[in-house]
Amino acid sequence: MAAKVKSKSASRSLSRDDYLRMYRTMLCIRRFEEKTDELFMAGRIKGAVHVSIGQEACSVGVCSALNQDDAILTTHRGHGHSIAKGTRLNEMMAELLGKATGLCKARGGSMHIADISKGHYGAHSIVGANMPMAAGMGLAFQLEGKGRVAVVFFGDGASNQGSFHESMNLCAIWKLPVVFFCENNHYAVSFHVNRSTAVRDISLRAQSYNAPGVTVDGMDVMAVYEATKEAVARARRGEGPTLIEAKTYRFFGHSRGDPQFGPYRTKEEVERWRKRDPLLVAEKMFKVTEAEKKAVQGEVAEEMAVAVEFAEKSPEAPLPSALEDVYA
Repeated sequence: MAAKVKSKSASRSLSRDDYLRMYRTMLCIRRFEEKTDELFMAGRIKGAVHVSIGQEACSVGVCSALNQDDAILTTHRGHGHSIAKGTRLNEMMAELLGKATGLCKARGGSMHIADISKGHYGAHSIVGANMPMAAGMGLAFQLEGKGRVAVVFFGDGASNQGSFHESMNLCAIWKLPVVFFCENNHYAVSFHVNRSTAVRDISLRAQSYNAPGVTVDGMDVMAVYEATKEAVARARRGEGPTLIEAKTYRFFGHSRGDPQFGPYRTKEEVERWRKRDPLLVAEKMFKVTEAEKKAVQGEVAEEMAVAVEFAEKSPEAPLPSALEDVYA
């Protein structure tokens, strides 16, 4: 059976400042995505947008256990992972608005953000496509011998892709320093995981590759942090991959074209999960005071305003630049 990791309300390795930083980062992700949704609905952002509101504990719990030179590879729902890894908000917002100052010079948009300077090796819109890349990165890190680790994020739907099994198998055979992190938000677009996956816990699949499989509460940032910390330490010791499944939930629809409720989930289901909002869980766990909450909210609001102003004042990316940095 897959191991279960329960919440750890305290960690000897973390300070009060660390707890507040984790809480602040989760709030920053929430506010960034709320602003992103607002701008998208106003027609300011072109292309598709997939927010991860409700899943902030996964992003912050994982990235808090990593060093800056460790790598992450994320998905089409990757704003939270990007922010948690330290991606620059100004340039990230500019990227979403199609500005020349964007992280990818307006060529990536919401689903293809990358910030190599922070160890963020890209959001990948093709489901499961980042897992073979993570295996290759793990091999490079193993040969490099500097103890770096790669974490690959994916959803419950991607766990049914051949790329998951091939990549997990290769990493297990070669003992590559890769952590497979499944954000099981229960829906692949509108298809419930119980209808698409035969096992109760996706982490059970690690047994097929003689690797540890762990299921955690994905609404609890400390449970995610503790599981990731252990998996990362194991990878650094040369013991190979770990599969972590975080059971979480997205409060919004798959994308803005998704009605959220109706044919595939009910308002009652969403409200039931909202009672375990990761921000509320963290506030209680970390005993965040009203004064601390107010201070953090003010700081984050100012940071969001600066990011939006930077993006709005940045020049549009010139059309001819679309042909630059293209290789055959």
